[in-house]
Amino acid sequence: MEKEFVGKIEKLSSDGRGITHLDGAVVFVDKTCPGDICKIKIIKENKSYYIGELTEIIEKSPHRVKPFCPMQNVCGACQLQYIDYNYQLELKKEIVEDAMRGIDIKIDDVTASPQIKEYRHKIQYPIRQTNVSKRILAGYFKQKSHDIINIKYCPIQPAICDEIIEYIREQAPLYKIEGYDEGKHKGLLRHVVMRVSAANGDILVVLVLNSEKVPERIKDFAQKLYDRFEKVVGITANLNNKKTNLILSDNTVLLYGQDYIEEITSGVKFKIGSNTFFQVNPKSAENIFNYVKTYISSHHNSPDILDAYAGISTFGLIMADISQAVTSVEENKYSVELAREVKRLNNIKNINLYCQDSEKFFIEEIEKNKKYDITILDPPRKGCSEKSLEYALKLTKSQIIYISCNPATLSRDLKYLISKGCKIESIKPFDMFCHTSHIENVAIINVSK
Repeated sequence: MEKEFVGKIEKLSSDGRGITHLDGAVVFVDKTCPGDICKIKIIKENKSYYIGELTEIIEKSPHRVKPFCPMQNVCGACQLQYIDYNYQLELKKEIVEDAMRGIDIKIDDVTASPQIKEYRHKIQYPIRQTNVSKRILAGYFKQKSHDIINIKYCPIQPAICDEIIEYIREQAPLYKIEGYDEGKHKGLLRHVVMRVSAANGDILVVLVLNSEKVPERIKDFAQKLYDRFEKVVGITANLNNKKTNLILSDNTVLLYGQDYIEEITSGVKFKIGSNTFFQVNPKSAENIFNYVKTYISSHHNSPDILDAYAGISTFGLIMADISQAVTSVEENKYSVELAREVKRLNNIKNINLYCQDSEKFFIEEIEKNKKYDITILDPPRKGCSEKSLEYALKLTKSQIIYISCNPATLSRDLKYLISKGCKIESIKPFDMFCHTSHIENVAIINVSK
């Protein structure tokens, strides 16, 4: 179906597409802003909605701005950069409000990111090469494709990352290091991942290899890279020779320096490794940690806290100094080992770390008749299972604090908790991923007993 019409963009969808209507049906249109009056061509028809393509902007929204990145229109990373940042925050609040329909709660204003440029401290560049000249390409994928946009300047990450990637582009061919061919599953260098400390600027570089072992030429290349950049404190090789979309395997080898960077947030020093989950926007994450800590300290005197789906136990370690005791549960062995090291590094005595599936741990605690004043839940995007929520309720005396990066699954889980007698006290959004449609939320849930 190819039908062209003129429509006014009314709002944004949860994935950042503009929404208008045609004959009563919703039309989703990429690269549009609420307030735009556009010519739109229907390129796909579904039973309940259309997919439209922007062909012309007849009248621009007053909220449109010139993107500060010259690659914004083709790169898939910053889909909303053409929208004024303050208006982005309003739109993200609307996305949360739409997701929470049916829940009687007023959504707080979005807390802005302290930085909207150079905020991203974890960088993952896929590596490819041209067919004829064999020139190394590194960048982000074009929107909705696996075509590389060769990016030499990215203003949302620390500037030194551009220098490192450019050096890799220039030097890798001299060491006969080939870029990865996804279709043929050939070529040595699949990705370059960098972790940058917001505290001191130190950098860990991870070379992701399509190999079972580290070739000598990679060791030579890594030493050259390590010597070239003073702020690079470590280089590792991650061995991933499987046909998979997962960037990192569990097999990481230290090549030079140290296999971690140090990050300081809310007064606690953390060690961040190649595979460590830690928020890509540390300054915005610190806003969340401080918000949760302020809430707990103002409502409780030395509470007993359960920190579930804990990762490297960031919440638990930060809350330790206002708690009687913290119990932290995480199933990833490497994350728990790092948490133990952070506990030792910061001389934190009152946190107990468990390497276990959270749901199984919940069951064991219930069997012991254990109760916690507060339970902190920070699950992955898919949210919690109903069983996990049921168990968390049984274990919690006062509040569940639920941190979510997915408004849809948060809404689903909150509705389940409401059906069990809970009351949602507040939902506070935080902008963790500037210039995208993603939004982090902290929900405070009062448990009815």
